[in-house]
Order: sequence, then C-alpha cells, then structure tokens
Amino acid sequence: MKKLLSLRTFLLIALTLPGLLTGCASGPVQAGRATPLPLPAPTRTPPAPVSTPQVVTLVANPSLVAASTQATGAPQPQLATPQPVESSATPAGGVTYAPDDWRSLPVIPTVSDRARAIYQSGLSQGNHATAFSKIGDCESQAIWYLTDFDHGPTAYSLGPYGYLQQVIDYFPGSFDRVSMAAKSSFNAASLMNPLWADHSACQPDESPLACEVRIWQPSLALVMLGTNDTPRPANFEGNLRKVLDYLVGRGVLPVLATKADDLEGDGSVNATIAGLAAEYDIPVWNYWRAMQPLPQHGLLPDGAHLTNGPNRFDDPKAMQSGWAVRNLTALQALDAVWRGVTRK
Repeated sequence: MKKLLSLRTFLLIALTLPGLLTGCASGPVQAGRATPLPLPAPTRTPPAPVSTPQVVTLVANPSLVAASTQATGAPQPQLATPQPVESSATPAGGVTYAPDDWRSLPVIPTVSDRARAIYQSGLSQGNHATAFSKIGDCESQAIWYLTDFDHGPTAYSLGPYGYLQQVIDYFPGSFDRVSMAAKSSFNAASLMNPLWADHSACQPDESPLACEVRIWQPSLALVMLGTNDTPRPANFEGNLRKVLDYLVGRGVLPVLATKADDLEGDGSVNATIAGLAAEYDIPVWNYWRAMQPLPQHGLLPDGAHLTNGPNRFDDPKAMQSGWAVRNLTALQALDAVWRGVTRK
C-alpha cells in the first residue's frame, strides 16, 4: 500500500512538474524568499474617480498602431526602440482577435463589458479594488518584477510616463508582495495542484492559486504563463482554462500576457494565450510584441530569461533591456485595465 501511494504521489508530481530545462531553471535565486508568509492586507481605500490621461503604448513599429491612436503633442522621450506613441484613452469595448493574429495585437489591452462584469462580480464577493496578484513562474516571482514601485520614487524613474504614478499609488502593497501563485519553475498545471502550495501559509489540499486568492483577495491578476509549458504544449490550453475558470469564477479579472520567448519554435503557446483571451473576452497584454525591437528581443543567450536594466524609463540604455520594458508595459497594462473597469 505504501508503495502504491508513493507511486501515485510520484505520478501526480510528474504530471505537473514544471519544465526544469526551460524558463526558470537557471534564473537567479531570490534570497530570503523561498518560504513566503501571508502578509496583511494593504490599506484599502474606496475607488476614487478616475481621470483618463493619455496612454503611452509601446509598439514594435509606429505604423502598426491602431487607427484610433493619434498624436497628442505630448513630449516624446528620445528612445531608440521601442518607440513610444501617444494613444487615445482605452476604448469602451473589448476587441476579439483571431488567434492567428496574436503577433499584431496591441501591447496594451482594452477592456470589454464582460471584463467589467467579472471585476464588479469580484467586488461584490469581497475582492479588494486596491489589490492585484502576480501569477506565473520565477519571472513573476522575481524581486525585479514590479517590486520597485512599492519602494518610493527614488527606486524608479517614470520619465515621460508620469501618469503611471496614479496606478502605482492606487495599488499599494501589491507590487512588492510575494505571491503564493508565482514560483520558480511553475507551469499552468502547478497552479492548480496542492502539492506545489506553500504549506506554511496555505490550507491542506489548497492549490497555490486558491491560496493566493483566499489570502490576498485581489480584483485583478497579471497572468504570465507558458514558458515552462513548452515541454508539453498539448496540455497547456486545458491547464490554462482551469486557471482562468478559477479566477473568473471568483471575480478576479485575469490580464493574460503573451510571453517573450518562443522556446516551442512556432509561437503556438502565445497563439493559445491570445485565443483564450479572445474566447473569455478578457484583457491580453501582448508583451511579446513590445520585446521584438530590443537587442536579442530582450532575452539572454538561453532564449528564456530577460536582460537586466533598471526601472529608469527616461534612460535610453535602460530601455534596451527586457526587464525595464516588461515593468513599463506591465504598469501600462495594469493602468489601462484599472481605468477601463472603474470608468463610469
């Protein structure tokens, strides 16, 4: 009987074992963060009326900007690539894209009526308007992913993107928080398997995703998966559906991100992500597109990890790094979705 149980446990682990040879196997170790503990909830403030500034969208080629975008005369930062383009406010309705068109999707998402309904449903269930969660692998856990924005203005420079200070101020505590659902080598299956939960903080038989939602009660979730799913791409869609069904069922609005790498070689994982975003009518942050103009597409020689650079968005050299562009576009995506779900 013991041998049978051991075999069953081994099979469960094997089925959800993240791809140890892909995105997060060789990433830097995050000192002091191996065993995250539940943190107190952030200061909760009622949603304030939201004004709509100009949204700066990074694109690989300015000619690819949607017809609705327009120049505003606002100061343009002198960056080599990607070139920022001032665009109009977030459209009122979401746009459905064919999965084959994912490469041309805008970097910054739009918000549909259904997405707003998911968000409002979550607030009625007790989710916190001023909290979001980071969902993913080591690059969603890393201390250099959004962390600086909880450390005050001396830790970053927004430069021409000063309007993003509003979204930073609105979500205190979420940027630096260690998510229960972001861990080195995680894939989509890991998020739903209690074997991968932090047992010092999570309840028995609670998955990492369920643990995160229970503890933090976020209204939004930045979801970046797929790199560690490339060894078994056929399983990715079904596993990601489970993640989305869980979040949507609890009123947490997922913001799905495409990934920067193409370890599978044919872009099929990003096509799946974009297809599910269209099917579920939820925001998609096309991070892959923002990375294309960067040297080596913002990736280290392993083709998976990002190149490092400080969050100095007025520094042309910093803006040639994968991490600076990821953090900028993550803030822009969060800002666009926040404004989209809270606008009257």
